[in-house]
Amino acid sequence: MTTTQSNDPHDLPDVSAVTIGVLGGTGEQGRGLARRLAMAGHVVTIGSRDAARAVDMAGELGHGVRGASNEDCATGNEVVIVAVPWAGHGELLRSLQPALAGRIVVDCVNPLGFDKQGAFALDVDEGSAAQQAAALLPDSTVVAAFHHISAVLLLDESVDQIDTDVLVLGDDREATDIVQALAGRIAGMRGIYGGRLRNAGQVEAMTANLISMNRRYKAHAGIRVTDV
Repeated sequence: MTTTQSNDPHDLPDVSAVTIGVLGGTGEQGRGLARRLAMAGHVVTIGSRDAARAVDMAGELGHGVRGASNEDCATGNEVVIVAVPWAGHGELLRSLQPALAGRIVVDCVNPLGFDKQGAFALDVDEGSAAQQAAALLPDSTVVAAFHHISAVLLLDESVDQIDTDVLVLGDDREATDIVQALAGRIAGMRGIYGGRLRNAGQVEAMTANLISMNRRYKAHAGIRVTDV
C-alpha cells in the first residue's frame, strides 16, 4: 500500500494491494461492497459471528471472496468496513476493540428508524455511528464512508458500474485518502472528502432522504457532487 501524501486532493494513493475485511459481510450491504471490491481486484474477507456461514456466503459471491469469523476478519486485513445493523453496532465494535487496533475502520452504518411515514434518523449520543466507533476504538483510525450506495445495485450482476460519489469523512488525511482511493476502485464510483468525523451525523441521516426518494420514484438514488 502506497501512502505518500500529496497536497493535490485529486492525487490519491495506490491502494491496489490493500486487503479488505467486511464485518457484517453476510448482510446485503456488506455482501455488495465485498463483491464490488473483489471485482476491482482486492483480496476481500467477509466476517460473521458464524464463520461457517461466512464461508458459505463467500462461496456464493465468488470473485475470490473469503469467509471468516469476525475476529479473524478484523485481524487479517489492513482496512475493515463495518456494515452491521445499527442495533448491534456498539456491541460488536466493543468486542473487537483489540482485533481492530492499528486498522483503518470504515464505518458505513446508518442509524435509522422506520415507521408508517418511512425512514428517519435516530439520535446517537456520540453524534453519529462513526463517532461512536471512534469512541469505542481508540487504537483504530475511523473513517465514515459508503453510506449512500444501494445494496440492490451492488449485488445486481447486470449492473457493470454504479454512478455515484462516496462521501468520505475523517480526521486523518492519510486514512481518508486511502478510503477515497478504495471507493474509486469500484467502477463508476468516486471518493470525495466530506469533512471531519464530527460531520458524519448528517451524512448518515441523509440516507433516510434517499430512501424516501427511492420509494417515491421507484429508483436507486445516489449522490453526485458538482464542481469537484
